[in-house]
Amino acid sequence: MTDVAVRPATVDRHRIAGWLQDYGVYAAVGVLLLFNVAFTDNFLTTGNLRTQLVQVAPIVIVALGMALVIGTEGVDLSVGSVMALAAAVLPLYLGYGLVPALIGALVAGVAVGALNGTLVAVVGLQPIVATLALFVGGRGLALVLADGQLKQIRNPALLSIGGDDVLGVPVVVLIAAVLAVAVGFVVRRTTFGRQLVAVGGNRSASELAGLPVRRILLGVYILAGTFAALAGILATARLTASDPSAIGNLMELAAITAVVVGGTPLSGGRVRVLGTVAGALLMQLVRATLIKHDLPDSAAQIAQAVIILVAVYVARERRSR
Repeated sequence: MTDVAVRPATVDRHRIAGWLQDYGVYAAVGVLLLFNVAFTDNFLTTGNLRTQLVQVAPIVIVALGMALVIGTEGVDLSVGSVMALAAAVLPLYLGYGLVPALIGALVAGVAVGALNGTLVAVVGLQPIVATLALFVGGRGLALVLADGQLKQIRNPALLSIGGDDVLGVPVVVLIAAVLAVAVGFVVRRTTFGRQLVAVGGNRSASELAGLPVRRILLGVYILAGTFAALAGILATARLTASDPSAIGNLMELAAITAVVVGGTPLSGGRVRVLGTVAGALLMQLVRATLIKHDLPDSAAQIAQAVIILVAVYVARERRSR
């Protein structure tokens, strides 16, 4: 009798956990939107909506790269430092034109990603250890390149990337949206995406099946580094200044939060691109809502911590099925 009574309750719990992991983030975003429409002054103004989207765009871009890494059962703690490094490299080459500066910043991201990928895929270090080294060293290198100083950006072409619109939509938001669509296509429709998910699900079985595991791991860390560098470029253009001491601070935590809350498990084997975008929007809305209602930023951080704990617990309940 006890088994018969307990088993349905356990099934229901797993079913609820599965629903929350798959759709909970969308429900939470909807609830927050309704709350703000009802109780937050001027929430639906064009200026406010634009601000929210512009602020969340770099987080979305970094989180997309992080989702790919976590999909392989890895993690990249260096993304914030890569943003700072890209911001430090930009002013060094702007004198030669916008294109060389952009290439230099992106190459810095590729280099860090390649180093992370090599340490993980070839050397065999744990991802958290490998990327922690670049988390510390990357920002240190950025500060050295910038001489520890904030540098104003006066290049009109770069500033236009951070401030211009296309058909009323900010350029940075368009870039984030295009990347989200591209990553979604890669994950769902390409061989690389299917192999990525397979490696995250069972790396040993993937190796026995002949999948190029090292190449896949190297590729996802390079993509994560490139996306982080791009986010650093956009953040610099938006702020009109290169400040390696501030750009990208805590970005790795924001990206991991967006990915986990969006339904991608830390255990790998699954990548939810749309959920990641929704997770980033949720974290932005939580922070903006609390600040607009005169609560300190520390309250937003506590709320985000609670959301992370709930998301991890839900994922564990689903996995225990």
